Amino acid sequence: MGLIHAPREKALRVTCVRNSGAFGRRLMEMGLIEGAVLAVLRRAPLGDPLHIRLGDYELSLRSREAELIDVSPL
Repeated sequence: MGLIHAPREKALRVTCVRNSGAFGRRLMEMGLIEGAVLAVLRRAPLGDPLHIRLGDYELSLRSREAELIDVSPL
């Protein structure tokens, strides 16, 4: 399932990041790599941005960025 559709407060594993350009490298530098564990903390009222916890830190992703990340439940 895409990260954009993932349930809140559930542990998820990244299965695929579908971007190999500069943006894909940026995501990998932030730790969003295949096998990483994350959780969706909250969504803004209109769904953008998406606030996630990844390891020991939190970050926000735009919807168009979250659509490029596939996850599966742990």
